[in-house]
Amino acid sequence: MINLDKLYNYKQSFGFFANQLTYPEKLDFHPRAFEGVFHEGHPAKVFIEQYWEDMHEISLDEIQQVYTQTFDFDKHTNLYMTYFKFEDQKERGQMLAKLKVLYEMFGLEMPDNELSDYLPLMLEFLYAADWRGDDRAKESMTLLIMVLEDGTYHVIEALEKNKSPYFNLIKGLRETFKACVEAPEKEGVQND
Repeated sequence: MINLDKLYNYKQSFGFFANQLTYPEKLDFHPRAFEGVFHEGHPAKVFIEQYWEDMHEISLDEIQQVYTQTFDFDKHTNLYMTYFKFEDQKERGQMLAKLKVLYEMFGLEMPDNELSDYLPLMLEFLYAADWRGDDRAKESMTLLIMVLEDGTYHVIEALEKNKSPYFNLIKGLRETFKACVEAPEKEGVQND
């Protein structure tokens, strides 16, 4: 299950991740985009610092080229999180519909030109939505994080294999998710 308080505390991080996973623009790499987002103790801090350093070693044109090559032309690193599991099966359509309903339940209006499993959109939802105090939040956010973890697992493997500068960004994202997962409580087990 997901710890909703921890997930909420990382909202600013999800905004950063969403921004970094859209087509790169000059302002995306301004120090203000990074400052204050990853505090000491943040599970992604070391990975994001490495990502930030790697990106600042190449030009914006090179970053844009890497982004396009990585996320637009390589099916192993596309940003559609249900594609890896379902490809174009009918189960994917059902999951896309569930995600769309989830977003709308928490006040996000889906853009007409985007699928609901698009990683930057999913992260933007985590950044913008307010699920505190909603009885549906635990189950909904658990589903969302499961889709994100499953999809990013495939992406990170390919990024590592390709030695992509985006590896550390996705690794930091996955570490942030991991920090929000609670171990299920076992019945009948007592701590002495």
